[in-house]
Amino acid sequence: MSEVRVRVAAYVVRDTPTGPELLVFDHRDQPEAGTQVPAGGVDAAEPLEDAVIREVAEETSTVAVTVRRSLGVQQRPHPHTGEPRVTVFYYATTTESRDRWSHQVAGSTGTDDGMVFDCFFIPLTQALDLLPDRQDEFVPALLKLLPENA
Repeated sequence: MSEVRVRVAAYVVRDTPTGPELLVFDHRDQPEAGTQVPAGGVDAAEPLEDAVIREVAEETSTVAVTVRRSLGVQQRPHPHTGEPRVTVFYYATTTESRDRWSHQVAGSTGTDDGMVFDCFFIPLTQALDLLPDRQDEFVPALLKLLPENA
């Protein structure tokens, strides 16, 4: 039996006058991967909230991130390998002021090293129809948390 891969995924939100926006990225050289939120594996003995901050920084270069709370756990096989994985989704906030930028992953211990991600913000409600691999599963729970959506 395969070992279960433990991952984190981050809904990184910033407040704007027009409503909450979600940090996402596209793979510059792999457009078929779709628009995604920061996510990745948890290192051995790494606290989950530390993994969230690390993954956001590795994949987007955004370091002004505060983890607010976990939103849920998704247990699904990897879409390509079928290997078991568990992903804990987190709500985090940021004061990131850039609207759009490119980031080349460097120093990652995973397979992302050298990849270029085009990072940007979208209105949070757009994530419901955009994110692949059921990354949008906990967006409704997040929308219920935010005061402007109450």
